[in-house]
Amino acid sequence: MACPLIPDRVFESIYALSPHILRRMGVRLVLCDLDNTLAPYEESAPSPALLAWKAELEQSGITLFVVSNSRKSRRCPDFCAALGVPFVRHAGKPGVKGYQEALRQTGIPPEEAVMVGDQIFTDIWGANRAGLRSLLVRPMAWGKNPLRRVRYALETPFRLASRNLPLEDPAEKE
Repeated sequence: MACPLIPDRVFESIYALSPHILRRMGVRLVLCDLDNTLAPYEESAPSPALLAWKAELEQSGITLFVVSNSRKSRRCPDFCAALGVPFVRHAGKPGVKGYQEALRQTGIPPEEAVMVGDQIFTDIWGANRAGLRSLLVRPMAWGKNPLRRVRYALETPFRLASRNLPLEDPAEKE
């Protein structure tokens, strides 16, 4: 059994995840962390680049869904409303409840979903525990919290050990 702290693949950012790559993986649902994955902690609204990426996903029949541990009362709901995506907040990652709720709401099975996040000990560990493919991205910003720097440093060996599984093309399996 593979280590649950090792992501399936590592990407520079969400923008490296094109609809073409996701379709080749058979993905119809992108579960995504909010803070430091979709936007830096301090950004209260989606950037034009994020809005464009979300539109590309939609045009390709891929749903974006935020799964966040955010405890700020309005951060996740307000950001997701501006982005026009559904969300689960207080997801309890690395627990599996938030992931299961997102899958239940969308009706999409786990084999057609991926989780994208910037943290090994929440996003990746939780996704792997939930039976999802896990895609790690580089944190958008280090932020002002010195403990965040320590956490990212502790995650380095797991980032470097990424499985970097090949991108599967479901059509090739037929």
